[in-house]
Amino acid sequence: MRIDLSHVIEHGLVTYKGLPAPIICDYLSREASRAHYAEGTTFHIGKIEMVANTGTYIDAPFHRYADGSDVADLPLDGIAGLEGVVIRARDSGRAIDAAAFASVDLRGKAVLVETGWSRHWNTEQYFEGHPYLTEGAAAILKEQGARLVGIDSLNIDDTADGRRPVHSVLLGAGIPIVEHLCRLDPLPDSGFRFYAVPPKVRAFGTFPVRAFAEIPG
Repeated sequence: MRIDLSHVIEHGLVTYKGLPAPIICDYLSREASRAHYAEGTTFHIGKIEMVANTGTYIDAPFHRYADGSDVADLPLDGIAGLEGVVIRARDSGRAIDAAAFASVDLRGKAVLVETGWSRHWNTEQYFEGHPYLTEGAAAILKEQGARLVGIDSLNIDDTADGRRPVHSVLLGAGIPIVEHLCRLDPLPDSGFRFYAVPPKVRAFGTFPVRAFAEIPG
């Protein structure tokens, strides 16, 4: 069984307040394409203009560090088919600290933090008071060998902290981050595989993904 963990990208969607919404339109409409093909044959070519931080997306080290690996250099074995674990953090308050991860085997895992915040997606509430990880939580994720970290919230960092310590620690250690996940609640705590694969875009540190979990049986 596969569970889609991604939000839909639509025209006008605001993912992060202050960043422009995507513009999705026709480059070649079906009606216009009639002039190019045989009678009864039409095609559609779409056009999208968007910032990389749109929908559910992955951050590569280049997002934070000029000399870090970009999206095109993310190794497939670090973003596809990873053994996953879910950290249930709905009752942890806004600041999710190291204690939430203390008793879990993190090494080599995709660590997905379920806060329940995705229920506010596409509302004003989504942008205010979101849950985030602390610098101490990022440190234990790094020390315990997490391979990828995801969260179903606006940002893995406290957006009031301009240092962005969680991005700095994780991306500095080569650990990709997936933000704006959804539907983490039906996943088992462990025993599934996680996928979050972007296209190979050079000189980008972030790009949307179709994130999903694969559950045996």
